[in-house]
Amino acid sequence: MGLHERRQREKESIRANILQAAFGLAKTEGWASLSMRKIADAIEYSAPVVYDYFENKEAILYEISINGFHCLHIELLKAQSKFETPEEQLIAIVDAYWNFAFKNKEYYQLMFGLGMQCSGKGQMKEEFSSFQDLIYECTFNIIKKNGSNPDNACHMSHALFSAVHGLISIMMMRNSDIPSTMNKTTLDETVSAFVKSL
Repeated sequence: MGLHERRQREKESIRANILQAAFGLAKTEGWASLSMRKIADAIEYSAPVVYDYFENKEAILYEISINGFHCLHIELLKAQSKFETPEEQLIAIVDAYWNFAFKNKEYYQLMFGLGMQCSGKGQMKEEFSSFQDLIYECTFNIIKKNGSNPDNACHMSHALFSAVHGLISIMMMRNSDIPSTMNKTTLDETVSAFVKSL
């Protein structure tokens, strides 16, 4: 390995360590307490080194958000690929979204600005719309199969996204006084009623 390749690999390693340290701190202390100084201390470098790789904390949060949306997208595609009918695919996609949110709370909170400012606002249109695009596709296919008006697919799929995201947000922000079983039951009933309404 040449000197240039070795330096490039070292830079990539430091960048990855910065992101990993930031995410680790968020898990233990919360996103609100994250600072460039804490990240630098965690990787045992000076703060200026961190600034060499990221302009500010927001740039780090944005990078982590992108990774979160990428991980979510993979989970949604996996769920969709397991089923043939659009009805089954829709249910599987919503379940995968729900499961991702609660298995990856720190990601989800950052990705959608729960309890904090949303990272990368207006910059992540493609990543942000993955879930909406997939449920729109399923909704459109169900409507088409049922002989209903396909013009309603956009409005209907947006309503479902709003309901699912709303339930998750309530659960995350008020989990001390709302039983998880009630919310999952509500989610399942909402999706079932949604499919029947198409």
